[in-house]
Amino acid sequence: MVLGAAGLLVVAAALGLWVYSAPGGETAVDHWWHDLAAGGGGAPLVGFSLVMDYVGAGWAGVLAVPLLIAAFLLWRRGWKAVVFALTACACSALVVQLAKHVVARARPEDMLVLSDFGSFPSGHTANAATVAAILWLLFPRMRVLVLGLLWIVLMAFSRTVLAVHWLTDTVGGAAVGIATALLCGVCLLPWAEPQGALRPEASSAPEPASGSGL
Repeated sequence: MVLGAAGLLVVAAALGLWVYSAPGGETAVDHWWHDLAAGGGGAPLVGFSLVMDYVGAGWAGVLAVPLLIAAFLLWRRGWKAVVFALTACACSALVVQLAKHVVARARPEDMLVLSDFGSFPSGHTANAATVAAILWLLFPRMRVLVLGLLWIVLMAFSRTVLAVHWLTDTVGGAAVGIATALLCGVCLLPWAEPQGALRPEASSAPEPASGSGL
């Protein structure tokens, strides 16, 4: 997990350096995707993106969603898993805010919703990625992985539809969110899940008896 987290942080740092050094903080790939996605798809897609914006921020994203996740983890994994999840979310938010103020990238000018300072990285996408990674670390199942990746992609896409982020902002946000969760997992999972959260559950079938059976 450490190598994976380090690789993702390198990706995020490289993207941050790229957009920081780009003229006006804008890259060709960002403009290409912005022209393709921003406001595209008409009212239904914009409406979906507004719902994602609401779920990923405000009282719903900051309070309701974390409390629901905490209650679920308390039921399924206990209070230590809740501590791990909340710590990972807090660390991810801190890294995002630090990166926003360091890179200080301007957002697209045609935003459909109001947003805070700094375009890189996307806080909504980072939060979605953090939550997805937390749930996969605690429940390492293929369906959890697939749903988590889908959640990240949908959140990232919705941010570009609303023109509040460039494409590279969302990629950087996803990298930061997953990397932060992995690093917190390295530090806290041995304490929160002493049996190893990443190991598949042991089979319920009885082990064959030792000895010759004579």
